[in-house]
Amino acid sequence: MVGGGAVVVDDGRLLLVRRGREPARGLWSVPGGKVERGETVGQAVLRELTEETGLTGSLLEPLGWVERIGPDHHFVIIDYRVEVEPGVSPRAGDDADEARFVPLGEVGSMDLVPGLVEFLTSHGVLPGE
Repeated sequence: MVGGGAVVVDDGRLLLVRRGREPARGLWSVPGGKVERGETVGQAVLRELTEETGLTGSLLEPLGWVERIGPDHHFVIIDYRVEVEPGVSPRAGDDADEARFVPLGEVGSMDLVPGLVEFLTSHGVLPGE
């Protein structure tokens, strides 16, 4: 399956959602999900952003991609940098149990989906160690 993710950094904070469904239920991730039939990855990223957080955004540039393989899934996820209106608060929706902006310096202490810190660090979103 192909998926897309929204990497939103606003005022030194990263937008995260706590997943309400498997895979990785209960863990924090960037908003995103599966690309639906007839949809581009970019369209899926913006749709998922709105469904999971109530925010609307604009695509900036592709950030990178990851491959996630588990016993019941195989996803190729293309993440985009996304800009949202400043000062707007997210609200959880769809399959997200919670949505919030987290200061970049605190992201590493969150209970994140595997590999997210490494991905964000290697793509310059989080500072290197």
